Amino acid sequence: MTTATSLEPLVVRTVELPGSDARATAALVDLLPLGSPLAWIRGGEGLVGWGEAARLVVSGPDRFERAVRWWRAMRLGAVVSDDVRLPGTGPVVFGSFAFADGPTSSVLVLPQVVLGRRGGRTWLTLIGPEPEPDRPVPAARGPEHVKFTDGALTPEAWRQAVATAVERIKAGELSKVVLARDLIAKADSAVDVRHLVRGLAQRYPACFTFAVQGLVGATPELLIRRNGDRVTSRVLAGTAWAAEGPDAAGRLLASAKDQEEHEYAVRSAADALHPYCTDLTVPQDPQVMELANVVHLATEVTGTLHEAEEADALTLAGLLHPTAAVCGTPTDRAGRVIGDLEGMDRGRYAGPVGWMDARGDGEWGIALRCAEVDGARLRLFAGCGIVAGSDPESEFAEAQAKFVAVREVLEA
Repeated sequence: MTTATSLEPLVVRTVELPGSDARATAALVDLLPLGSPLAWIRGGEGLVGWGEAARLVVSGPDRFERAVRWWRAMRLGAVVSDDVRLPGTGPVVFGSFAFADGPTSSVLVLPQVVLGRRGGRTWLTLIGPEPEPDRPVPAARGPEHVKFTDGALTPEAWRQAVATAVERIKAGELSKVVLARDLIAKADSAVDVRHLVRGLAQRYPACFTFAVQGLVGATPELLIRRNGDRVTSRVLAGTAWAAEGPDAAGRLLASAKDQEEHEYAVRSAADALHPYCTDLTVPQDPQVMELANVVHLATEVTGTLHEAEEADALTLAGLLHPTAAVCGTPTDRAGRVIGDLEGMDRGRYAGPVGWMDARGDGEWGIALRCAEVDGARLRLFAGCGIVAGSDPESEFAEAQAKFVAVREVLEA
């Protein structure tokens, strides 16, 4: 399925905002309007957008290729004036892609207005006529009452799914599989996406806080960043719960189970990028990334592209997806086990989410620590990497810890 809308012709203007403009000093999260804002923020920098100049809805196994073709056609027909010329200036498309190759929709949105910030510089991109003067909008507020219920599987059923996966791994069917579970939240009124974006950005400044078409989260995992011919992929796999104590990082580094899980994820990312790079740097040992609620093993894979013009950020994201960090090893067998045991459609959870500009530069993360927002109803997701040494109770505790990212903002 493909559905596309656009305004013709596409006229794009990017200007730098002077320090005297209030928007140049305000937090990006404070500039988001009501409705369906778009966001990609880390450490106070990034992009926010609203309005809709064009949209593509696509599904199926060739969703990435069709999305890339659509965006190339859009940018070739655009008349662009860009006084800033940084990654994220000019026309920028935000996107969120389904995890699986089935009928679940993926979406690209080209906003009418984008505000960006990088290295102390702030810019404004407009598509079409100058918008009406800003009107006061009510401050974002969280829901007063939220109730949580089990998703597709009860805790007991999910622990059993983990135990079954371990049995299949020990039997030699596969080496690793990532099993996710969902949690349903119901609020007393429609949830303001801006409240989630603000809360997540404040609590997890080292993560990429995103909002694209109702999918909102804060992911620590960078699937791919492309800046000219340089690419970076930050791989996370292997997790400890911060509540386990001050030496959680040390125990994680010493854990054979977590090191094994991490090695599979790094290898899958490196193998996918290698054919497209003249050089590829893969650190031998992982580092530790500490977040407010969990600790991860992390490795940054970096490289230089052969042909940057033919390998834009979204093309590379499609080549990398799904990594062993969100699917397993081998990929095809892990995918079948996920279908057998999870009991749910992941939707856009664990799929690529991010942005790309007309030059092909961009950042795509993996949609983790997130929720799908549909009015007053939310669907939260958490996943765990399962290997031969996994324990169902420990994996359940890890999943619960990952739900905290969205839960604590809803309940604040």
